[in-house]
Amino acid sequence: MTNAFLTSSQILALLLVGLVAGSMFGIWRGYDVTSYSAQTFVEVHQGAVRGLNLLLPAMAAASLAIVLVLAAVSRQRPAVLSLYVAAALAIAVGGIITRFLNQPINDQVMGWSAAAMPDNWGVLRDSWWNWHIARLAAMLMAELLLILAVFADRGA
Repeated sequence: MTNAFLTSSQILALLLVGLVAGSMFGIWRGYDVTSYSAQTFVEVHQGAVRGLNLLLPAMAAASLAIVLVLAAVSRQRPAVLSLYVAAALAIAVGGIITRFLNQPINDQVMGWSAAAMPDNWGVLRDSWWNWHIARLAAMLMAELLLILAVFADRGA
């Protein structure tokens, strides 16, 4: 791998993971959905799903692919390889939480209206929120591990 390709791949991976983690952080810090009325929750959540439900997973998948390429390239340097692999695992954990825990709830919420909320809407909202915090933690860990990997890789 040429130095320019390596650097470009590292920059792109950092950018994509940073955007995904930053978006999740913004949702966590900017919107406390547990305090919303039913109508506000449905409107805000449906708007967020329409805007982010495809974009964020696509960016996370692309970042995972790039990090795996960086890991493969660094296979002769165990310390760097382990950091890239750990970052990839953290990205994968965030993706698994999103796909199998948050998105099924998103699918349900997209069928709701403020005039006809299911009886358990608060339980589903709280479950979504808890899983959101878990995936945020995974993506923040991915970002930290990726930064460490890039610094270790640049120093090697």
